[in-house]
Amino acid sequence: MKPNTVYVRMRHHVLFRPNQQIRLGHLAEIVGPAETKNRLSELVLHHIEAKDRNFLVMEDIQVIEAIHRLDATLDVQMVGPSQTIVEVRFPKKSLAPVLFCAVWVLLFIGAALAIMNFHEDVSMGAVHQEIFQIVTGKKLDKPLILQIPYSFGIGIGMILFFNHLFRKKFNEEPSPLEVEMFNYQQDLDRYIAYHEKSPSGKKR
Repeated sequence: MKPNTVYVRMRHHVLFRPNQQIRLGHLAEIVGPAETKNRLSELVLHHIEAKDRNFLVMEDIQVIEAIHRLDATLDVQMVGPSQTIVEVRFPKKSLAPVLFCAVWVLLFIGAALAIMNFHEDVSMGAVHQEIFQIVTGKKLDKPLILQIPYSFGIGIGMILFFNHLFRKKFNEEPSPLEVEMFNYQQDLDRYIAYHEKSPSGKKR
């Protein structure tokens, strides 16, 4: 590697707080001579202001221009992604206990109704009666010996399916919800990269 060559690899997505300075070391991995690497890591690219809102797009061309303003003799080699999505997270207001309980009750009732309507559509009660009659030879209107374990099984199955019990995770395998959230974040980043403005005010 030549002494005046630096390799810069942009990160895909980074988080910042309001009024924070965006330094090159936050946005990218830098490979080069130690002294040059330290100088570039502290290079300020932008200061986050209220007008920047929630998202910014930092592009590789902006990084190259900033580095050359600092040291025009450097040979900058960009590798990897050509831009970084900067997300500015503002402090969130804590949710009032009454509102939290209201949302929780609403979601609980909605989920319960969805499960009951599904079971009504597929005649689950009649299915349990039929299974009980096949196994025991007796007809029973409410085969609780099947219905109670089945009800517990729904809850246990949901816990295993989503791989979470409160904040505890059973293994390192991502849950279907996490995979969907990851795909959503990828789509969101692509949308932001196409539509959002860069700090210079230029629209992509």
